[in-house]
Amino acid sequence: MHQTLLILHSINRWLVLASLFYAIGIALSGLRSGRAFSVADNIVRHVTATIAHVQLLLGLSLYMISPVVKFDVAETVGAGLVSEHIFFRLIHIVLMAIAVVVITVGSARAKRIGSDKEKFRTMLVWFAIALLIILAAIPWPFSPLVNRPYFRSF
Repeated sequence: MHQTLLILHSINRWLVLASLFYAIGIALSGLRSGRAFSVADNIVRHVTATIAHVQLLLGLSLYMISPVVKFDVAETVGAGLVSEHIFFRLIHIVLMAIAVVVITVGSARAKRIGSDKEKFRTMLVWFAIALLIILAAIPWPFSPLVNRPYFRSF
């Protein structure tokens, strides 16, 4: 079960990033061209939010069973800016949850706004903010806080 969750989480995290980049690109293109907000644009908006929600559920499931989060250690002085445990216990989960809330609010607002231009603008702004939050919360291999490889070996 744990292995399956890790695999799904690893695949879906890249889908979240790809769908956000794609949705932001569509929103930027639609805003610049002044074209109508199509059914396909609406599907991209909805699928992007759905993928983010699935990732949040997968992440919360892993959070509940993760030994990194459960393991209680005394913080050592000089261990870096933030320990791995603090990063995953607090920073990562909170920022990712905030990002999903931002995606959800942006998606809902874009769905309900009347003008096509405002739909594209709303998608662009809210999804870009969420993307920035996500990029800040990812444990990149080059991160000074904590790092993980781009792809896990299972």
